[in-house]
Amino acid sequence: MAGTSRHDREMSLEAKRQLSVTSDPVERLRLQCLCRGSSGIKGLGRTFKIMDDDSNRSLDLKEFLKGLNDYGIPMEKQEATALFQLFDRDRNGTIDFDEFLVTLRPQMSKARKEVVMEAFRKLDKTSDGVITIEDLRGVYNAQYHPKYRNGEWTEDQVFRKFLDSFDSPYDKDGKVTKEEFVNYYCGVSASIDSDAYFILMMTNAWKL
Repeated sequence: MAGTSRHDREMSLEAKRQLSVTSDPVERLRLQCLCRGSSGIKGLGRTFKIMDDDSNRSLDLKEFLKGLNDYGIPMEKQEATALFQLFDRDRNGTIDFDEFLVTLRPQMSKARKEVVMEAFRKLDKTSDGVITIEDLRGVYNAQYHPKYRNGEWTEDQVFRKFLDSFDSPYDKDGKVTKEEFVNYYCGVSASIDSDAYFILMMTNAWKL
């Protein structure tokens, strides 16, 4: 269900091309993440999670700079500081982690958002706004997974691994919220130019 490796290669090349002509600091950081494929923004989130020593879901400038450096995003301190100040809207010296990731994720057209939400509703059988292992039974077939076929994993382990791919880097709790699901597909969407192709991919993947 992830962005395929072909999409990721195309996205990486396109992001590198745009990076050479973009001066907007937020767009530059977004593109540097997308150079790493559809999970690039999620990966930066995971790095920030490690930085957030006091687990308060916010980052100060020092944590932010260290996070960028640890994730291997080349940025002058002056540019990174200016970027931090853009995100620090209330000027309290910290940025809200979740708000930061939402701002960073690529925009999706209305048509794409609608098909992503249709897939979410199909998976969320209990309609409680969260996808769990129980929701996946009968919707997602684990039997084709190679590790299930060779007896290494149980059906529940396949389901859990599947959920983890969407889950927030903050807490892999085996539950996927609407926000996490949309975040994931914003990354995939960035590698696909055509709305029609994105919608076809989602329709086929989830049998919508």
